[in-house]
Amino acid sequence: MPQIIVLPHEEICPDGTVIETQPGTSICDALLDNGVEIEHACEKSCACTTCHVYVREGFDSLEESSEEEDDYLDKAWGLEPDSRLSCQAIVDSEDLVIEIPKYTINMVSEHH
Repeated sequence: MPQIIVLPHEEICPDGTVIETQPGTSICDALLDNGVEIEHACEKSCACTTCHVYVREGFDSLEESSEEEDDYLDKAWGLEPDSRLSCQAIVDSEDLVIEIPKYTINMVSEHH
């Protein structure tokens, strides 16, 4: 079973974590199912950028992003070459190392 290694994030996952998940699961669902409360303002419909993550290792194991995802990623805070929307990035059989950006463009959150 592939693992998602989540690097520490000051608010969402201060100590980092390691999650085991089934292939075919989105990164976002895997995080949420394991208590990592990543923002997902559009309810995982590829209509915002609040679930933006950096895939630090294993990026090439993911299917290519769609044109729609790329259009939204262009609006994400801190866009990098290894950026993906976690609701659209589907885990395959390879382990992933992800980093949750420090900020999102969603300045108002249910948690604040």
